[in-house]
Amino acid sequence: MMTMNGSVFMPSVLILIGIPGLESVQCWIGIPFCIMYLIAVIGNSLILAIIKFENSLHKPMYIFLAMLGATDIALSTCILPKMLGIFWFHLPEIYFEACLLQMWLIHSFQAIESGVLLAMALDRYVAICDPLRHATILSPQLLLYIGVGVALRAAILVAPSIVLIKWRLKLYKTTVISHSYCEHMAIVKLAAEDIRVNKIYGLFVAFAILGFDIIFITLSYAQIFISVFQLPQREARLKAFNTCIAHICVFLQFYLLAFFSFFTHRFGSHIPPYVHILLSNLYLLVPPFLNPIVYGVKTKQIRDQILKIFLSKEIS
Repeated sequence: MMTMNGSVFMPSVLILIGIPGLESVQCWIGIPFCIMYLIAVIGNSLILAIIKFENSLHKPMYIFLAMLGATDIALSTCILPKMLGIFWFHLPEIYFEACLLQMWLIHSFQAIESGVLLAMALDRYVAICDPLRHATILSPQLLLYIGVGVALRAAILVAPSIVLIKWRLKLYKTTVISHSYCEHMAIVKLAAEDIRVNKIYGLFVAFAILGFDIIFITLSYAQIFISVFQLPQREARLKAFNTCIAHICVFLQFYLLAFFSFFTHRFGSHIPPYVHILLSNLYLLVPPFLNPIVYGVKTKQIRDQILKIFLSKEIS
């Protein structure tokens, strides 16, 4: 590792300090994080298995739910093992290339999750506003195209941020990242060079993905609510609305946490650093933890299959 005028030239290893200001209690913070991770992996794996083996659930709504579950498992697995290594085993070092890879995976899976939520809103829109053509419009071929498109959009839009860091930023003020995982702006702020291009591209990706998805999800639900309230019978309105409750809960928790994390990082200069880092961690860990719980409780077909599994075990 070469140094030039107090700056580090192309560091090979970076240091993740975890949660700045809370280093003395990180080992205890790791316990609820680990529990959330285990519930996320077990819960989402259970939903994936149920959807795979139950033929009656091979429908667009549940296929998108399976995509969401797989994304949640991947996203939380990108973060927690290394984070717990920092908290519990004092292993803060990470190779520079490995840090860039973790950054790309985390932001890509965030973008994929947002895209899947948009696809789920589209499914509810077609199911309620044009139910007779639902199966025709959302054909297996279209579902495949949506899944591939969402993944490619995320990978392609996030990839240039790695290139901009790797090839534009050569000198770094420090190798210590005040974070518990490799986040784009946390890495960029280490540089001793002009980072305006990196900042602008980061904002562009955030608005191009999250902004686009939020707008179209909102428009979809506006049209859904108009259609639901035009139904003549109260029972029909409640039944139609009930099919959307789980998705609305998941949508709100994902984007509200995203906005809190985004705005505190950029406009909350008076907020202690550990609050920023905790919000960032919760933004990435809470949705994978809560999503299987929300869908397990609010979706009758999933709930029935889970009860069937556990009741059959008790009988045997």
